Parts: sequence; C-alpha cells; structure tokens
Amino acid sequence: MRTERKLTRLDRVFARLDREPERPALLDVPEMSRHRFALFAGTLAFYVAIVWAVLITSWLVRLDWQVMFFRPYQQWPGIHAFVDYYVVLGQRGPTAVMVTAWLGWRSWRQHTLRPLIALGVSLLLLNVTVGAAKYGMGRLGPHYATTIGSNEMWLGGDIFPSGHTANAVVTWGILAYLASTPRARRWLSALSAVVSLGVGMSTVYLGTHWLSDVLLGWAAGLLILLALPWFEPLITRAEAWILGLRDRWYARPGRPGGAKRPAGPPVVVSPPASVQEGTPAREPVAAPRTRAPAYLAPGPHTARSDRTPVTPAGSRRPPHADRHPRNTAPAARQVSGG
Repeated sequence: MRTERKLTRLDRVFARLDREPERPALLDVPEMSRHRFALFAGTLAFYVAIVWAVLITSWLVRLDWQVMFFRPYQQWPGIHAFVDYYVVLGQRGPTAVMVTAWLGWRSWRQHTLRPLIALGVSLLLLNVTVGAAKYGMGRLGPHYATTIGSNEMWLGGDIFPSGHTANAVVTWGILAYLASTPRARRWLSALSAVVSLGVGMSTVYLGTHWLSDVLLGWAAGLLILLALPWFEPLITRAEAWILGLRDRWYARPGRPGGAKRPAGPPVVVSPPASVQEGTPAREPVAAPRTRAPAYLAPGPHTARSDRTPVTPAGSRRPPHADRHPRNTAPAARQVSGG
C-alpha cells in the first residue's frame, strides 16, 4: 500500500517559485500622469512654504522651540529604548542593505535589473538634493542652538531637512513604487507612510531634529518618489546597456567556452551524395538538444505524490540456472541408475 506524502508549506512555496516566469511580459511602470504631476506640484509648494516659514522666523520656528523646551524624551522616558531602535529604520546604511537584498532577490527571480537601478537612482537623487539643502542652509540642531527664538540658519549645521525622515520615505516608498499590482502598491504606500512618520517623530522625541526639519524631510522624500517616472527612460537605457555589456563579456573570443551559438532548432545533416544506391542510408543526425536552465519551469509543478507510478516490466531477480519463469512447468530431470 502506497502512502502519499502531505505537502508542507515550504513545498508549496518552492512549487510557486518553480512556476515563476522568466520575465514579466508587462511590467507595470508608473507614468507621470496628471494626478501625479499635481501631487508633485503641491508637494513642491509645501517644500518652499516650509523653507520660507523658517527663513522669516515665523510661528513655525516658535513651535520648534516650544517642542524643544517640552523635552519629550524627559516626559516619556519609558519608550526611550524602543525609540532608539526604531529610529534605525531611517538610517541610510541598514535600510539600504535590507531593501537592496529584497530587490536583488526580486531582480534575480524576474530577470530584470529595473528594481535595483530604480533604487540606485532614488538614493542618488536623495543624496544630491537633501545633501545640497542641508549644507546650503546650514541650520543647527536643537542640541547645538545658540540663540533662543532664532531660526539657527547658515551657522554651519547639517540638520535641515531631516535626512532620517527623507531616507525613510524614499527607501520604504520605493517598495510601493515597484509593486507589481495596484493593491500591493496601496498597502505598501500606507506602510511606508506609517514607518516614515514614526521615524520623523522619533527624531523629534530624541531632540536631534526640529519639527520643521521633519516636515521638510517628508516633503523632500516624497518629491523624489513622485519624480521617478521622469527617470524611467534613463533606467531602461541603463538596464539595456548593462545587459548588453554582459552579453559581450560572455561572447568574447578569449573567454573559455565563449562565443557560443544561441540554441535553435535541430539541424538535420543529410547523408553525402557519394553514398551508393545499395548502401542503406543512415538516419539523419540532429544537433544535440540544449537543456533549459533550471529556473525556467516548463509547466506546472507536480508533487511526487501526484505522479503516476510506473511498474517496471519483467522480474527484478537476477537470472539463475535453477530458477524457472512463473507459470511454466519445470523440465523433467533425467533419472540415472538401474
């Protein structure tokens, strides 16, 4: 009696991965629609308004000082340890490593470099824009403030806008930008908004940023995500250039095993014309078939228990002189003697 093995969750996961296509036929690439352009224009206006409010030392600067004197880390000391760990979700190094690992695995499964290149472009824009604003305005943070009530601008600081907040918006928002379905994009957008909001408020709690720094950091990160569709042609050309460079590297003459001819249909070699009419003609010789790579699953995955059992033909016993096949009478032995 044969018992069927029950598939575990890990078996189902690997079966799903085996059915993964080589490359999605239609990649959902966001475009610069009117709605997105309106959001970009509104966010840019909000960015300029925050900078202007800080420059003229408006009510926003007074609110910054009130929050600083409130000292949230002293009002709620019980959550200090948690906030110290949570704020790491906005640091550029750890978050970039985690997101790069996920997008690298996704690029390998889908055989496309677009996720990694889009992440690189977004981080490059983040470093250029936020870094230029930080060192251009040179605002000092709450711990290094010199004059009560001033905006602390152009004093050699690097706090405005908040780099932690902008990095959280871009790093976790890129997952929503690269989502393959609208539903996944909505859920990931909400998740990235919550994470970046928590990171920004954590810096205010710790006293490392003004409240206006966090507001400007949110706007700076959102501007980068909204502007990414303008860089999609550049991402496409970069991917094509990298893949072309890889193909030329594999096809170079000096490489061992290089310059391989792409696999095509079998080539039939006909027998030579000098073969005599009486000689039996040989069968056509086909070119050796190339085996498909392991990651290209030709059909749906079937478990071992679903396969049709094959019964071997014949007996499994080795031949023996004294044994006789079943259902046959043994030959009569000669009786010697008188």
